[in-house]
Amino acid sequence: MSEFVDSHAHIYSDKFKKDLTDVMERAFEGNVTKMYMPNIDHASIDAMLEMENKYPDNCFAMMGLHPCSVDHKFEKELYIVEEWLAKRKFCAIGEIGTDLYWDKAYWEQQKEAFKIQVEWAKKYETPIVIHCRESIDETIELVKELKDERLTGVFHCFAGSLEQAKRITDLGFYMGIGGVSTFKNGGMDKTLPDMKLDNLLLETDCPYLAPVPHRGKRNEPSFVPLIAERVAELMVCDVEQVGEVTTANALKLFGV
Repeated sequence: MSEFVDSHAHIYSDKFKKDLTDVMERAFEGNVTKMYMPNIDHASIDAMLEMENKYPDNCFAMMGLHPCSVDHKFEKELYIVEEWLAKRKFCAIGEIGTDLYWDKAYWEQQKEAFKIQVEWAKKYETPIVIHCRESIDETIELVKELKDERLTGVFHCFAGSLEQAKRITDLGFYMGIGGVSTFKNGGMDKTLPDMKLDNLLLETDCPYLAPVPHRGKRNEPSFVPLIAERVAELMVCDVEQVGEVTTANALKLFGV
């Protein structure tokens, strides 16, 4: 059975507080052996690092400021991120990016926070994990402006067009494929058949965006094989190949 990686898991969330041990056991039973944890802001750091300490061979922390946590005081949050990046190595800077879905009021601040964190990624030669809800084209342009040979990463929760996928891969970035790929109207049935496994990572974004048949319920890392099955179906290949290639991609990107 192929090994799977959950490249984007908020497994430290309070949503898992009551049954975390069972959640992790289900993940291991499904051969999901590594989980990469994106940070949100200062309030999520302790729980994330506690998870990493508890499962040092399985859970790997990122450091960054989520765009939905960017407001008029974002410099204070970035100061905390900067302090942590200077203290120790993280598998990625993330999740960072832009978001025009919830609130457009801090768009300029979001872009500034993103640019600052990208420069840190270059400095520490660390990949970035990008959130870009309702702002994928704008974010691709930002990455294009900032790109050099030191910058790589993944556009997480990709649900875009083939044209957008090509622009992302031309920049040398991966795309994270999650539960949306299993949704009837998710649109991935039109794009995945023409994409390449070499450019993809698998993710849950748990506890959000659970795949079918669990849609609307709490997501968890053990659901990664369901996403792999959907990818295999749409790309006309076997699940073992999906697991093998996407796991290799994640290990190459994150270096863990």
